[in-house]
Amino acid sequence: MSTQRWKQRPPGSNWGEFGDDDELGRINLLTKHKVLEGIAEVQEGRTFGLSLPLDLPGGSSSNQRRYPPVVQPTEDLKHNPASFYNMIAREFIHPGFNDVWSDDQVTLWMQYSTQWDALAHQGAEFDADADGVPEAVYYNGYRAHVDIVGPVEDARGDGSGSTSVARHLGMEHMAAHGVQGRGVLIDLSRHLGTANQPVNLATLQDIMNRDGIVVEPGDMVLLHTGTDKQLLEWNGRPDPATVNQIGPYLDGYDPAVLQWITDSQLSALISDNSAVEGVGMARPAPDAENPGTLLPIHHHCLFKLGVPLGELWLLQDLADWLHEHERSRFLLTAPPLRLPGTQGSPLTPVATV
Repeated sequence: MSTQRWKQRPPGSNWGEFGDDDELGRINLLTKHKVLEGIAEVQEGRTFGLSLPLDLPGGSSSNQRRYPPVVQPTEDLKHNPASFYNMIAREFIHPGFNDVWSDDQVTLWMQYSTQWDALAHQGAEFDADADGVPEAVYYNGYRAHVDIVGPVEDARGDGSGSTSVARHLGMEHMAAHGVQGRGVLIDLSRHLGTANQPVNLATLQDIMNRDGIVVEPGDMVLLHTGTDKQLLEWNGRPDPATVNQIGPYLDGYDPAVLQWITDSQLSALISDNSAVEGVGMARPAPDAENPGTLLPIHHHCLFKLGVPLGELWLLQDLADWLHEHERSRFLLTAPPLRLPGTQGSPLTPVATV
């Protein structure tokens, strides 16, 4: 049964436009027609993997609450090998078998490396009830502590113990839909170099005009800043002082940039850097009486519009190939892991040209 969760929506938001119970946001714009538009861009059948190795950037200096994956062998309690790597069946199961097996497990921080941000990743305090008291809400009015909960005991009701879970707006919705359509790459670093600088709408449109780039409704937009190349060169040992300050980035403090995101009707916004927008940039903090957001693009995309953000993608080789062939469009296939209740997800996106 459809239930509207709000009496008023944030200014400039699209809450309710895809339905009162919508959990996909602008991924809804990835229709069958958009998939066919992406397929129409395939001319050579060449593919580009757009994921960094998932143990990069390296360390935790990029984000102090995220760590590299921890990969370990599994145990086999039935046959008692402590490490199920190079497990010789002849020794542990039966002398007549010649099999050798290995099996592993991983502890994975979902947004450490190449990732999608789910719509459950960032909300805001907003008076959705129109009663004069702001409450913690997410896209389309979904509520903190009701729809996005944790840590709580047995949140799933299956005896699994203390856990956190997004009962709504988790990554599983994007995964079930399938994220495939036309990608459009804008190569900021080719025009602006490696200087860490905000890119306002005037600069962005100048680059797009010079490269003949047009963004149409439903397109997934990728911004190449050169961060990916530097992360690969650091090889897991990033400079803590500059790891989040590499290359140009989209200026979320330019209102025209936010309006362009709205007007373009892009379905997803992606970059090879750690946030799409600047991280840790010096800005005056908002007044407590008139609070604002620390991350304007996250706020605008995830909270207001339901636009998922892709971060830390590997774009250098694709950008070079597109430039050489005077192209900017391609088929992009980029579903997240179908792990219910998660606020973000690693992925292995593929561009086909």
